[in-house]
Amino acid sequence: MTATDRLIDRLPDDIEQHVRALLARACNDQLTLATAESCTGGLVGALLTDVEGMSHAYERGFIVYTDEAKAALLGIPHSLIDMHGAVSREVALAMVEGALFHSRADVALAVTGFAGAGAAGDEPGLVHLACQRRGGSPDHREAHFGDIGRAAIRLQTVRTAVDMMRAALERVASAAVTGA
Repeated sequence: MTATDRLIDRLPDDIEQHVRALLARACNDQLTLATAESCTGGLVGALLTDVEGMSHAYERGFIVYTDEAKAALLGIPHSLIDMHGAVSREVALAMVEGALFHSRADVALAVTGFAGAGAAGDEPGLVHLACQRRGGSPDHREAHFGDIGRAAIRLQTVRTAVDMMRAALERVASAAVTGA
């Protein structure tokens, strides 16, 4: 495989560096990762499997672009989606819990948002992310990237997602040291 055969090589250098650092930490600590993605369409998972020799840290991914997929694959009640909307803190938190429940991963990341203009009233660039280590409390971030374009919103989301996963891995390592 040549370098041009990898998606990661076509992205900004900072993303590649962050993905490599995340995977190195996961591999070093023998921890696995899972993703539940909506607006990124599996982009985070694709990058986590793109680094040769480290992709084994990625346990699985769920691409749940529709409300039905969120319910069927992650066990999110339709009533939660109806009440709060698919792009909400509540749904992001339910997605990350579902990803942990339906995987063997040590750390899961969920992302749901509007990567483009969407329907009337949708805020372009509104993204909710949730990250959680197994047995730990979830971390949630609400991002307002603005109407900067679909690709730019997805890249900003990837940056945030990778940072959140690295922080979760650090919490797992810290908890192991302290016995918490």
